[in-house]
Amino acid sequence: MTFLSILCALLIEQLKPLRADNPIYAEIKSLAMRMETWFNAGHASHGRMGWFLMIGVLMVPTAGVYWILLHYQLTLLAFAWNVLIVYLTLGFRHYSHYFTSIQLALSAGDEATARTLLADWTKLDTVGMEASEIARIAVEKALITTHRNVFGVFFWFLMPLGPACAVMYRVAEYLARAWNEPEHMRNEAFGQFAARAFYWIDWIPVRLTAVAFAVVGNFEDAIYAWRNFAQRWQDEAIGIILTAGGGAMGVRLGTPAETAARVLVTPDMAVDDSDSESDILPGEEPGARALQSTVGLVWRALLLWMLLLLLMSGAVFLG
Repeated sequence: MTFLSILCALLIEQLKPLRADNPIYAEIKSLAMRMETWFNAGHASHGRMGWFLMIGVLMVPTAGVYWILLHYQLTLLAFAWNVLIVYLTLGFRHYSHYFTSIQLALSAGDEATARTLLADWTKLDTVGMEASEIARIAVEKALITTHRNVFGVFFWFLMPLGPACAVMYRVAEYLARAWNEPEHMRNEAFGQFAARAFYWIDWIPVRLTAVAFAVVGNFEDAIYAWRNFAQRWQDEAIGIILTAGGGAMGVRLGTPAETAARVLVTPDMAVDDSDSESDILPGEEPGARALQSTVGLVWRALLLWMLLLLLMSGAVFLG
């Protein structure tokens, strides 16, 4: 059921992508804002209480419906519930139109359009950006978004609580951003637990995604970059994804200042700007071709995950 649920959800999303500003996401964001208003009194313990309540409010009903359907042997309804939850938690096509449009614009030499699209996507000031910087930002954003919206969801959906765990992952990822990244929330104690909780929730998925990138890409360069450069990012998870993904494609990602996708908890990013050969990330500067390489890398990694999932499902069925 797990493999078929993910496969059906992916097919449905290809035909009918769920918009990132859909009403369900809007309600969850509104609830997170209310939780912050109710609980934020300036202490980390308040953030912990708000986090557990927010996760519980969404996980318990999701798990409850699934268990009730299974208990009464309503297998088809349980399957439909799984497909619905995976469809709602996946985000494979949420922002793909931005990436595709940027790729087409850069291929046509239309840097002005590419800058506009990138600004809409990342909410950054892209004025004066060169093609290589536009490509780098788009690749970084795509790799991080794909991991958090697809591969991380896959991993937690495989856990015993199934759809409830997928919901937990996406909500935890959102809370780690919503309670830490806005200007008025930075350095506040309230969001510390949300950031730390997501770090541990994402610890295994991040490394599995990096391994998948290495397996379907340039394995040697991906592992080399991961081992030698990932720790230079302020956010360890971001460093692992970008170094492994960039190494797998032969593309050099990251800057001495900050990642353009604004996915770090703090604005400081630590790729050392040394002239030593051992301090230089392997690969070439990203260009328009890097965007096409990113599409290929993501699809190959997705097929690898699906193949492994099919084999696991087959082994369980035969066993």
